Amino acid sequence: MRIAFLVGTFPNLSETFILNQITGLLDRGHEVDIYATKKGETSEIHPEVKSYDLFKRTYYLSDFEIPRNKFIRIIKAFILSLKGLGKNTKVILRALNFFKYGKRAFSLELLYKIFVFLGKGPYDIIHCHFGPIGERGVLLKELGVFEGKIITAFHGSDMSFYVRKHGSDVYNFLFDKGDLFLPISERWRGKLIKMGCDQRKIVVHRMGINTSKFRFSPRSNNKNIKLLTVGRFVEKKGIEYGIKAVARELKKHPNIVYKIAGDGPLRSQLEHLIEELEVENNIKLLGWQTQLDIARLILESNIMIAPSVTSAEGDQEGIPVILMEALATGLPVITTKHSGISELVQDGKSGFLVPERDVDSLVEKIKYLIEHPEIWPGLGRAGRKYVEEHYDINKLNDRLEKIYIKLIS
Repeated sequence: MRIAFLVGTFPNLSETFILNQITGLLDRGHEVDIYATKKGETSEIHPEVKSYDLFKRTYYLSDFEIPRNKFIRIIKAFILSLKGLGKNTKVILRALNFFKYGKRAFSLELLYKIFVFLGKGPYDIIHCHFGPIGERGVLLKELGVFEGKIITAFHGSDMSFYVRKHGSDVYNFLFDKGDLFLPISERWRGKLIKMGCDQRKIVVHRMGINTSKFRFSPRSNNKNIKLLTVGRFVEKKGIEYGIKAVARELKKHPNIVYKIAGDGPLRSQLEHLIEELEVENNIKLLGWQTQLDIARLILESNIMIAPSVTSAEGDQEGIPVILMEALATGLPVITTKHSGISELVQDGKSGFLVPERDVDSLVEKIKYLIEHPEIWPGLGRAGRKYVEEHYDINKLNDRLEKIYIKLIS
């Protein structure tokens, strides 16, 4: 099969789930091209990006940005259109259909959107990650850029913040024109149906990890209790609640060392909170870490805390990959009843789930795990087994391949 992936940023360190799908399909002998809105940070990338030579397969819409100056915009569009006339004249003319597309055609927005695709393909499958990218995919198909089946994967912010901002009917065009929808959780499947999506077009397909790359290591007690949180410093990660809970538990267990790996816009607020609580000696903000460093931190830790919350703007997680990685190594986790997390973490079996923003419950579960290290290995074994059964990327990619074949047949 020939498959096109439409994504936002590529490469993106926080979106290993997309990278794992791409490399898995290449391993299975399929042709894959990647169309990204913009290029991500390249100073630090996943090794697979280089080993699979993915930059040669990647095309960027940002290479055809619309000039602000209207005169330059028209001249550039004219030159690019002349180059593309021999590749797909009909598509260029459709993008200039002012009667159908109005301002979007008149501003030349649609014309600039199609240039990167001219002369590429054809494709059997166009796999779009995140709802707004799916909207772009069906529009491009309507313009004649693609002829293949349009699949849209829904993750988290595209089903929460984006819908709240634009309204529950925001995906109506996508629901009508798209061929298949792959929410990553049962939670999002239910919401898609409530929003009017034909449930016959919906298949829950989870993101996953390569469990063979994560060494299982049952945790045991030691002198210092090492707690870990990994994530961007943004509201929906709920890191402030982890800090408040650990600060309280330090009064009873001063041997706690809580490391928080990541960075982001809330860093200064979190630093101020740590200073205000006078816990600088025990709670450390590590900044961005490499994938190897994250793997090391997970193996060194006794407990992971992932206190995710719904942000004030309604933004939510999907199912955090870092939790899959932690469970795969046998690390017990404390997290929240948020989005699809309860579909990964089995409450009381592989970790504990607490209500969002509930510091008292976080303190209670941290205290319980610290005082009962004998249950850590059992939690770890249950977590590893569940991830192997339901979130192993090799099994998921085999299933994805079958989904593709069924759709095009």
